[in-house]
Amino acid sequence: MMDESNEIILQKSKRLTSVVWNYFERVRKADVCYAVCIQCNKKLSGSSNSGTTHLRNHLMRCLKRTNHDMSQLLTPKRRKKENPVTVATIGFDESQPKDGYIRPNKFDQEQRRGDEIVMSRGSGGGGRFSQERSQVDLARMIILHGYPLSMVDHVGFKVFARNLQPLFEPVAITTIEETCMEIYIREKQRVQHALSNLYGKINLSVEMWSSRDNASYVCLASHYIDEEWRLQRNVLNFITLDPSHTEDMLSEVIIRCLMEWSLESKLFAVTFDSFSVSDEIVLRIKDHMSQSSQVLINGQLFELRSAAHLLNAIVQDCLEAMRDVIQKIRGSVRYVKSSQSTQARFNEIAQLAGINSEKVLVLDSLASWNSTYEMLETVLEYKGAFCHLRDHDQGFDSSLTDEEWEWTRSVAGYLKLVFEIAADFSGNKCPTANELLDAYSICSAIGDDSSFSGGSGLGRGGMDVRDRLKGFDKFLHETSQNQNTTSDLDKYLSEPIFPRSGEFNILNYWKVHTPRYPVLSMMARDILGTPMSILGADSAFDSGRPVIDDSKSLLNPDIRQALFCAHDWLSTEAEAKKFNHCLDNMLKLCEANNKFKVW
Repeated sequence: MMDESNEIILQKSKRLTSVVWNYFERVRKADVCYAVCIQCNKKLSGSSNSGTTHLRNHLMRCLKRTNHDMSQLLTPKRRKKENPVTVATIGFDESQPKDGYIRPNKFDQEQRRGDEIVMSRGSGGGGRFSQERSQVDLARMIILHGYPLSMVDHVGFKVFARNLQPLFEPVAITTIEETCMEIYIREKQRVQHALSNLYGKINLSVEMWSSRDNASYVCLASHYIDEEWRLQRNVLNFITLDPSHTEDMLSEVIIRCLMEWSLESKLFAVTFDSFSVSDEIVLRIKDHMSQSSQVLINGQLFELRSAAHLLNAIVQDCLEAMRDVIQKIRGSVRYVKSSQSTQARFNEIAQLAGINSEKVLVLDSLASWNSTYEMLETVLEYKGAFCHLRDHDQGFDSSLTDEEWEWTRSVAGYLKLVFEIAADFSGNKCPTANELLDAYSICSAIGDDSSFSGGSGLGRGGMDVRDRLKGFDKFLHETSQNQNTTSDLDKYLSEPIFPRSGEFNILNYWKVHTPRYPVLSMMARDILGTPMSILGADSAFDSGRPVIDDSKSLLNPDIRQALFCAHDWLSTEAEAKKFNHCLDNMLKLCEANNKFKVW
């Protein structure tokens, strides 16, 4: 490769096995070979007859000035004498040469040729290694995957990082915390910008969390439908509640968060996680909202309770009423599984009783009620075997009476219905809609409306405030009032019923029909963004509150909130990039197929 000075960067031969060559480029100019230091760009003799001692001595001085580790550059004798066993000298690969030198691998060779590493979002160091960039990438990795901050102090991680890139300096926990906070602040600004430019209203969910040491937290998240009619969710705050706070302080926490994110004029409804939130808290929030903007239809839809939490509460009441019977069922399952011989005898009894069930008896988990339901369903299938065991095994003392078997069958039937509904909630992000036509018809009028100021879609009708034709639109609106026009609702109701289909997507429907039903589409956008359930698919059947892991509960409240929120934002961003990448590939494939057909 020839550069502007007629210098040729030589490809390293396999003979250049000294670790020193990881830090030099071998360049030829005319008939002279140089070794160019990649740290300071100084030229030294690079002839094969010159050896590497002078290169090593220069590099020792050069790296020492930048506080880099030099253990790999010491000769074997000096290393043995001067270096004790440290993280820098620990290796997990016993196949390394015994002289301590690290042979250049394919990664090193590619980097030396000029194919420098480019970090995840670009490097500010001209493509070469950047400690700052690597530190940011490390912080993003910790946030995105939920790794503990203490991993930067783990010996195994330090060994891995040094073997991967010897120039990488270990990072202290306090330093990585600061970097995580910087990422959090930057991502928060991005989310704030998206929310401030949102066309429609925003819904809020309030969910209580806890930890194993009984600390309490509140998680606030926004739910809305964007301009492409995609349902979006962003965690806004993860607040650590003061143990001495009273319940009425929860309303102050929620109001403060709304003000922090400037959502008072955009808020449509609030979904609470359970019925433990008192009416007084909701009333305080509603009163505060009415001071800044009018609440739709006097706040009749302002407050919602998570349907999944309601179902869980019903299930817990049901299981509590069956507590004694369920304890006996657990004792029955535990007895059968107490030994291999007892299990084998029970299986023989089941076969003699004509039971051909493939289900396996398993004890339930107290943390997930769906496991209790599955245990009851399985036990009912083996009822005949348990009754036979009761009559012929004196050691079996957990048998159920005939009446208790009937109770169990009845409760299992109800739990089956609740289980199916809860599973549907956990997998369906789009709740159903009610009709608020009058309120939205008024708000769709062209012109300023004090009830829906602050940038919401209801007030501005999707137009820029600097639109010079705004007056003309107002004229059209005023003149149309005297004409017999069909309302959106009348047009919608006159349409033939849409056939039911498993592939039907309500958001796609309103995206396509927005031009035909401008008022109804505004209403649909806000209502369909209201979460009817705020439990995730992995916690739809949990008996208690979500619990944060121990490593997070020990952190400073600000750091904890930063990691929790930034994790949600980065995960959403990663999913969006993955979706867009798949979409681009599909478009390219379609274009390729079209070109093929034309050809």
